[in-house]
Amino acid sequence: MELQLEATKNIIKGKLKEKFGELTNDDLKMLEGTNEQIIGKLEKKLGKEGDDLLNEINDWLQSKTL
Repeated sequence: MELQLEATKNIIKGKLKEKFGELTNDDLKMLEGTNEQIIGKLEKKLGKEGDDLLNEINDWLQSKTL
């Protein structure tokens, strides 16, 4: 299960970098934190607010095949 989760995280990292081109590989290392830490770091980096950012990411990820 852990290997599958890591594979999914790697796919999501790639998709986030595709969507938000300003994210660096170092920025994407943040996916190793808790959900709250991850969202907080994305908010700071992208200058977007919590619920708006979550909705944008969720809508975008749902439109992609993982």
